[in-house]
Amino acid sequence: MFGYLVRRLIQAVAVVFAMSIIVFVGVYAIGNPIDVLIDPGATQEIRAKLIAQYGLDQPLWRQYFTFLTNVAQGDLGTSMVYNIPVVDLVFSRLPATLELVFVSVCIATFVGIPAGLYAGYRPDSAAARAIMALSVLGFSVPTFWIGMLLIMLFAVNLGWLPSGGRGDVASFLGIESSLFSADGWSHVIMPALNLSLFKMGLLIRLTRAGMVEAMQTDYVKFARAQGLPDGQIIRQHVLRNISIPIVTVFGLELGSTLAFAVVTESVFTWPGVGKLIIDSILQLDRPVMVTYLILVVVLFVLINLTVDLIYARLDPRVRLKGGA
Repeated sequence: MFGYLVRRLIQAVAVVFAMSIIVFVGVYAIGNPIDVLIDPGATQEIRAKLIAQYGLDQPLWRQYFTFLTNVAQGDLGTSMVYNIPVVDLVFSRLPATLELVFVSVCIATFVGIPAGLYAGYRPDSAAARAIMALSVLGFSVPTFWIGMLLIMLFAVNLGWLPSGGRGDVASFLGIESSLFSADGWSHVIMPALNLSLFKMGLLIRLTRAGMVEAMQTDYVKFARAQGLPDGQIIRQHVLRNISIPIVTVFGLELGSTLAFAVVTESVFTWPGVGKLIIDSILQLDRPVMVTYLILVVVLFVLINLTVDLIYARLDPRVRLKGGA
């Protein structure tokens, strides 16, 4: 297991380094942020001074080397728009995104997996067909369209929930979050539901497929022949065997939810990292764009690493092969 862990860590560091080059070159090769940030009537002298101040007059390789040197010292740059350290700016928006993702993942997990198990256990029932039809809707309908429908129904017509923004933040055990206040829940429930629909549909279909396949295997038939109830067979045998693909897909989807909650945050004006990156792209705030994209890379690498370790734990053949 230790050899497998070392090998995966080396691969993770190599991936982050390679992606940092691609991200930096891709972002810094687009346009000139000074043309967006300064007054069009500013003199050439002021423009040249700002270009030199941000190091934009240097060759690209030298700018990347400076960036790496600063990162090694814990400095990811300063936002050109907000004029504050990028790390502080991103982490000031991160709690809002984490709240949204946490609630949406909980909804997708606690609804999607039981629904998928039932649809696989009783595949010919009317309830199973209804569950599968709803899962198709989760895949097929665009997120922004469902978001607007939710706003029209629950905010405009019924007036039950607010249409956007983040609710009141409360403190519990030293942790500040809008999830500790009723107003916060009233704000987060609708965007979280919107964000969870795709993942819920994915989990339903994945769990159902694994359940149908597992219920036809010899070990389930043998367990039934021994007189074990179906509930015990599912909990002790089926769930363990179908959990590997579910954990893998769930990990990847968790990363994509954190990184790309942009549409939902824009529709519901949720003040998270997704809305920050949209604003930064429009204003060509390069340090924020680079930091965000690299953080996304690191996030996906860590999630993949965690999933691989869980995978190796669930299936010892993976661990033995990786350590060879």
